[in-house]
Amino acid sequence: MGNFKLISFGALILLVVMYLTAWWVSSEPDLLVAEINQSQQALGERAPVGYSTTTALIRVSETLLNKSGGYLSNDIMPPFSLLDNMPAWELGVLEMSRDLALALRKDLSRSQSQSTENKFLKVAQPQFNIDHKSWAIPSAESEYKKAIGQLYLYREELIDPAKPDSQFYARADNLRDWLKAVEKRLGSYSQRLSASVGQDRLNTDLAGDASARQSTNAPSLRNIKTSWWKIDDEFYEARGAAWALLHFLKAVEVDFADTLERKNAMISLRQIIRELEATQQSIWSPMILNGSGFGLLANHSLVMANYISRANAALIDLSELLTQG
Repeated sequence: MGNFKLISFGALILLVVMYLTAWWVSSEPDLLVAEINQSQQALGERAPVGYSTTTALIRVSETLLNKSGGYLSNDIMPPFSLLDNMPAWELGVLEMSRDLALALRKDLSRSQSQSTENKFLKVAQPQFNIDHKSWAIPSAESEYKKAIGQLYLYREELIDPAKPDSQFYARADNLRDWLKAVEKRLGSYSQRLSASVGQDRLNTDLAGDASARQSTNAPSLRNIKTSWWKIDDEFYEARGAAWALLHFLKAVEVDFADTLERKNAMISLRQIIRELEATQQSIWSPMILNGSGFGLLANHSLVMANYISRANAALIDLSELLTQG
């Protein structure tokens, strides 16, 4: 009997430790805006255009690896392998980081379509695209660290006037091209979050072009509903993406200040940032609730979808402003 009590007590202690560990590693990191601004201000007038955006990508990527518990998406040992909210958050951050890394490589660092690619970004961008669940030969963390190292080298050359091969071009067309990719990303998140309650959707895939075609026929009406098991994953992936995008847009506010002021678009950008800040409010519920639209319980996915949809609508308006004049 004594041995049974001892074993039961030991099992209880183990469960408590595992629960506390899971809670600790699932805590989301704080915003890094002040830290990124301080890095920019430390250089003063020596800070070149593009420094803030590159720094934001570096610090967001480093936080992905160095936050509480480190990078979890590819862990194979319990209790870390049993967690899903933080890995979903990490995927959202990673998707936004991949989009910006691609924009840096193909647009922001190049003066025109016929110019050569930056040697550091050419290496860094593919390394961000390794399977986020890869845990060995190579591990996701090792590839992301290599990518971050290349970003540091790129940033160092931005500062050095004797190294003109590394440039950042803060033009309206470059910013607009990246924002178009962000619009599609946010639109996808908004649709997936809204599907938490299930709804019938008309097929609008070919709307607007009478001659448009698609590979195979699709039903004119579909019922879209997110699996109950995936509700929290969709929520945290969108929350992670909004967290990363918030930092990138704050950096854009610095690097593209002249362009935004000339286009009278600075206020539009700041409104987008406010909507994204709202997505980072504290969650007081112990779990992501999935109440019906006007039911008794809250639906956290619909609240998140509201903020992201408003941010996306403002992004579309911002893109239009950058196109004009």
